[in-house]
Amino acid sequence: MKKTRVLLADDHAVVRAGICNALLGMPEIEVVGQVGDGPSVIKGLVDMRPDCLLIDVTMPDFEPIKTIRQIRHDYPQMKIVVISAYDNDYYVQGLLRVGVNGYYLKDQPLGDLRLTVQRVLAGERWVSSRLLDRLVGQPKTAAPPMPLTTRQRDILRLLQQGLDNQSIAQKMGLSVKTIENHLTRIYRQLKVQNRLEAVNYILHHPEILGLSGEAAAEIDTADTASSTTKAINILVVDDNASYRHQLQRMVGKVCPRAKIYEAENIIETVHLVKQIEPELIFMDVVLGEENGIHCTQRVKTIAPLIKVILISAYPDRGFRRMGTEAGATAFLDKQDLNTSALQHIIDDVMS
Repeated sequence: MKKTRVLLADDHAVVRAGICNALLGMPEIEVVGQVGDGPSVIKGLVDMRPDCLLIDVTMPDFEPIKTIRQIRHDYPQMKIVVISAYDNDYYVQGLLRVGVNGYYLKDQPLGDLRLTVQRVLAGERWVSSRLLDRLVGQPKTAAPPMPLTTRQRDILRLLQQGLDNQSIAQKMGLSVKTIENHLTRIYRQLKVQNRLEAVNYILHHPEILGLSGEAAAEIDTADTASSTTKAINILVVDDNASYRHQLQRMVGKVCPRAKIYEAENIIETVHLVKQIEPELIFMDVVLGEENGIHCTQRVKTIAPLIKVILISAYPDRGFRRMGTEAGATAFLDKQDLNTSALQHIIDDVMS
C-alpha cells in the first residue's frame, strides 16, 4: 500500500516532535520532511511533492492568507491541514475559504489530530469540534453602511493579495502613513479590527469590491435611459490600473446597472470568478509575466458559460487563434474597443 507523504511545518521543534509521535500510530502516513519557516515550506513543497501539508501558519516569514491561497493554486490536489493555537472565527474562516481542508487546535487531544488527518485524507473537510458550533450557522456581517471609494477598493484588493502596508504604498504611489490612515477608516467602515478580519469580510462580501456602472461613468442614472438597463456582473482583467479604470468608465456609460469588478493577474481573476460568477470578462492578453489566454483556459474550466472577450494593444493572428482555442468569444484590438463596440458586446451577452 502506497503511503501518504506528509510535510510538517512548524517553527517549534518540540511541537514537530510531538506531532510526529502522534502520527506514528498511522502506518499509512510517512513524514517526508520538517520545516520551520515560510521560505522552507515553499522549498519543501517543490522538492518533496507531498500529498499532505500539516502547517502552523503563524511561522516566521509566512503570510497566511496570501501564501495558502498560492499553495492551493500551485498544488490543487494536495491536502492542507492547519495546526494552530488560534481559534478566532475570522482567522479560521479566512483560511478555510482560501483552500484549507482541515483545522486542528493545538490544545485538543492528539487523537483529534489523527482523526482530522484521517478525515481529510478521506476527502472530507474537518475542523476541531470546539470550532464547529461557532462556524455553522454564523450570521454574515452586515454590509457596509456606505460604498467604498475607488482608492479604498484598490487598497482592499491589494490587502487581499497579501501585500503589507509598505508594498501597498509603493504600488499605489502613496506614503505608508497614508495607507495606514486609509486602513483605519476602512476597518471602521467595515466594522472589523485588523487586516485578517478585513480579508475575511471580503470573502463573505465580494460585492464590496465591485463598482456600479453609474459610479464608474460618473453619470446620473437619469441621463442613461437609452443605455442597457439590465443588471450584469462584468470583470475587467488588465495589469495596467489606468486602463482598467478607463475601461470601467466606458462600460459604466454603456451599462449603468452593471456591477464592475477588476483583477490584474490569474489568481485574482480565478478567485473572483468563483465568488461573483460574472457573465462577461474583458481580458487583456498580456498580464505582466502571465497571459490572458492561459487565464481564459482556467476561467472556462471553472465556468464554461462565461463570455470572455480577449483584448490587446498588439493584435496578432497567433493570439487570435490561441484565444479562440482557449474558449474566448472574441478578440478585439484595444483601439477598436469604444462605447459602440461595448454596447454591441454587452447586448449580445444579455440577449
